[in-house]
Amino acid sequence: MNKLSIRDLEMSGKRVFIRVDFNVPMDGAKIEDDTRIRETLPTLRLAIDRGARLVLASHLGRPKGKIDLKYSLAPVAARLSELLGRPVAFAGDCVGADAEAKSKALRDGEVLLLENVRFHPQEEANDPEFSRRLAQLCDQLFVCDAFGSSHRAHASVVGITKFVRQAAAGLLMEKELTYLGKAVSNPDRPFVAILGGAKVSDKIEVVQNLMKLADAMLIGGAMAYTFLKSQGLPVGKSLVENDKLDLARNLLEEARRRKFRFVLPVDHVLAESPDSASTRVTDIAQTPENLMGLDIGPKTIALFNQEIAAARTLVWNGPVGMFEKPAFAQGTLAIARAVAAASAAGATSIVGGGDSVAAVERSGLASKISHISTGGGASLEFLAGKKLPGIEALTNKSESRKEI
Repeated sequence: MNKLSIRDLEMSGKRVFIRVDFNVPMDGAKIEDDTRIRETLPTLRLAIDRGARLVLASHLGRPKGKIDLKYSLAPVAARLSELLGRPVAFAGDCVGADAEAKSKALRDGEVLLLENVRFHPQEEANDPEFSRRLAQLCDQLFVCDAFGSSHRAHASVVGITKFVRQAAAGLLMEKELTYLGKAVSNPDRPFVAILGGAKVSDKIEVVQNLMKLADAMLIGGAMAYTFLKSQGLPVGKSLVENDKLDLARNLLEEARRRKFRFVLPVDHVLAESPDSASTRVTDIAQTPENLMGLDIGPKTIALFNQEIAAARTLVWNGPVGMFEKPAFAQGTLAIARAVAAASAAGATSIVGGGDSVAAVERSGLASKISHISTGGGASLEFLAGKKLPGIEALTNKSESRKEI
């Protein structure tokens, strides 16, 4: 990684502004899943151990630039305090007199969490004056540990870097870049990509870029039906993006021309609707007109498992069926087991995207995966070969310090 790391910073006695991703699922004031908080603990503990004074910032939800206490980070401050085993101060705003006073009052090793940066419209507008006010809360040191927000050119991710001397990656950011970076630049082979989810349109650029990088691609989920229909196969009432049929056809033709293994389902689990009590399994070619495909079938699972078992690098994004319904979760759970088994046999596995991560968690196999990415949209853009503004804005190691 050619960007400055938090390990490179002299932090003792300094206020360090750390952009974290505490955008956790909430039920009222109750945190439903604190994974994102726990993922950033190594970065926070390193800074604390080195005598830094921590000023933390995050967004939560989409309050649309207005104060909406439903999206307050106050409950997150309480949970972070429990996880760190030390008090976490809370500022009722992310800029202004209260935030400035509380940041100046910090002593070595103490932690302050600011209120939701998205309570201000200037955050998403990447407003320079707002960025400067955020930077006033630290001593010229910025750490970004919010990989999940690094594809957003927002004030607390990108704008603030123009007003500090050093902008470094946190340990979680570093880990994301190490795993994803190796997958797209120097993967161990065979490299197999597994893509699922509802729409081809969400993942066109990922498909196109990974076809240049991977050795095989396994396609499941509803997005598979656009590819299948483009080949003249019957898909019944399955979800299809008819405006993307030509694109799907062209991608498959390119794969054939380049002898790229583009593996589509050969059978599937069908029902009249996602809520139907009765299901049946047929080959794709035997799909009845009145049914829709909602999961991959046993032949496809076996086909996919064969590819996964041979892989040395695996990237998985998106479920291969309507995973939230137990009747249509078997394919996705089978993929989770296969990816975990390949990892145990020495493959490097990267899982990203909310539902595929949920599948791995539900199967009890999360600890068997090499890396579970915390960034849905960010990891997709990275895999699509795009430059992420939050990463580009960090100080290059060769620069060491930015001129401001």
